[in-house]
Amino acid sequence: MIRNRIAALAATAVAASLLLTACNATDEAAGAASAAKDGVGAALQSLHFDNGTAKQHKATPKTGDWATGAGKPATAPAAKKWVQLSASRAGDLNPVVVNGAGFTLYRFDKDTANPSRSNCNDACATTWPPVVVAPGGRIFIDGVDKSEVGVVKRADGNLQVTVGGWPVYRFSKDLKPGDTNGQGVGGTWFGVTPDGRKAGVQDQGSTGGGQTGTAAATSVVLSDERDFGDPSEGLAGSGCKNVARDDSASSLRASGTLKIWSEKNCKGESKVVQGDIADLASIGFANKISSVFLG
Repeated sequence: MIRNRIAALAATAVAASLLLTACNATDEAAGAASAAKDGVGAALQSLHFDNGTAKQHKATPKTGDWATGAGKPATAPAAKKWVQLSASRAGDLNPVVVNGAGFTLYRFDKDTANPSRSNCNDACATTWPPVVVAPGGRIFIDGVDKSEVGVVKRADGNLQVTVGGWPVYRFSKDLKPGDTNGQGVGGTWFGVTPDGRKAGVQDQGSTGGGQTGTAAATSVVLSDERDFGDPSEGLAGSGCKNVARDDSASSLRASGTLKIWSEKNCKGESKVVQGDIADLASIGFANKISSVFLG
């Protein structure tokens, strides 16, 4: 009997020890998660937000956003002591956010806004350099609401600036202020508006709440008449597609985002559209489509 009681007490002690170990492990994991979350929160709190431009605040010339000048392709940047976010116009995009040097900033549909997360790393981040700011740095906001601006910690540890929750980037093929060569690339890259939406996209729906944006269209039907009347022509696949009947479309149907062009081989004037357009005249593109980019 005594031996049985001793064995029972020993088993109880072991179980208690295991439970305590498990609780400690759970507490440590929760603490680590909290610390990680607080790390971004602390970094955000360490940043200084100033209304206006870097010039108005007499930032040192050729620093921060100004360090990348015209004619020089963007590369994966080091974290800047300051960055500027200005609501502006670039090409056909109005409004769109530009940096201190006037270069267009973009968002990526494969990222998420809630929670903020960047899915562009390694080679992607060379083609699309993220806008990163050093801890304790300054963000000048000009025409952008402070409530829309934040940061997210990237896989490499840098703090990337977000607008409307979306991480923002430069495009390496934009070589001068006002270039918008990244608009519509792959059906997933778009200039970012001051509230985090996709700039220049027609019939745009909600993009918040962690949605990754509308997928690129893989087919389109171009109709010669408004309101999708016949005759019509269908195109499908991915990449640039030339239309058979040049400059004839007055409306189009598509499930997703595509880019339309005024010349063959995806050249000339262009516009990114999303979904059905019952009257292309409403966006200044009636009887002007010569090619489209799908997928």
